[in-house]
Amino acid sequence: MASKLTDNINSKYFEAANALKSKQARRRIVAYVESYDDIYFWRTVLSPFEDDKRYFEVMLPSKANLTRGKKSVLMNFLEGHGKKKKRKEREDRTETNAAENREEILGRDMIACVDADYDYLLQGATDQSRKVLQSPYVFHTYVYAIENFQCYAPSLHNVCVSVTLNDHRIFDFREYFAQFSEGIFPLFIWSIMLYRNGNYPKFSISDFNRIADPGGFTVNDPEKSLANVRRKVGVKVHELQRQFPDAKEAYLKLKDELKALGVTPQTTYLYIQGHHLFDTVVAPILSKVCNLLRQERQNEIYHATAHKTQKRNEMTCYENSLQDVKTMLKKNNGYIVSEQFRRLQDDVRRYLDAQT
Repeated sequence: MASKLTDNINSKYFEAANALKSKQARRRIVAYVESYDDIYFWRTVLSPFEDDKRYFEVMLPSKANLTRGKKSVLMNFLEGHGKKKKRKEREDRTETNAAENREEILGRDMIACVDADYDYLLQGATDQSRKVLQSPYVFHTYVYAIENFQCYAPSLHNVCVSVTLNDHRIFDFREYFAQFSEGIFPLFIWSIMLYRNGNYPKFSISDFNRIADPGGFTVNDPEKSLANVRRKVGVKVHELQRQFPDAKEAYLKLKDELKALGVTPQTTYLYIQGHHLFDTVVAPILSKVCNLLRQERQNEIYHATAHKTQKRNEMTCYENSLQDVKTMLKKNNGYIVSEQFRRLQDDVRRYLDAQT
């Protein structure tokens, strides 16, 4: 109870604090996020919109406890306001419009920033999806999560360079993940369809992840891992077709709808579970590519025409400059050129334009 009360008090505080400032002072907009890892990402999203009139403060949903996650953000931001509004309506029906106007002011100075998960693709099929999509003060990633942005295929070569300091392109990440996406796309449609109609226990996200695991990947022969994924997908798709023989029309309709939402056969990897993509798919592939790049640079140093001491010093200097794959992947911001990131920033721009 204390936590919810604190959050409601905070909401009033942000409004009052902004109202007390002079007209020349910068307006403070609080952006609630799900976890510590989200703070830097949403700072990247919001920074371009700061000017001499406004600035953002990105924070976790509550300082009173350690509650984290999407539900915590939505509960504190939306449900708390909704309960307050209903209570006010019960107390005095004649002031309903005033209460709604105060709701707008609260939203003006507070926003919620969350991972889309499946909520974007569910398009209002669940209560949480409706909250994410319908509130003008809730912003979502469009892709499943921030990890999907960090794994944006066209930027992965740059991650390899930051890890190994070797700019030799020995692997085509863009082509690999386009083919990986094409392989999982038919099964991904089934996953969204079953989540929309409530049949997800028969094929959960965890079930999907086990199939969308390109185990056995090698840099020199990546096709084997892709063939393995396509084989597993084919088996499961046939099983689901037998289990739901009347779903063909709904499947084809959803396929077209997902494409209209931005999920193409070549970009499906951006919409699968982020942690699975990051930890099970991309990080292991990056590690193998980076290992080869390290070995290549080390061989160059070893075979260089130089004194033994000079080689040793050069090797030590190079090895001390190497970075960890997952650390650099988390710092990757090459996604800022992606269509999905631009859509997210367009949403923020529209929200701010509506306030002027």
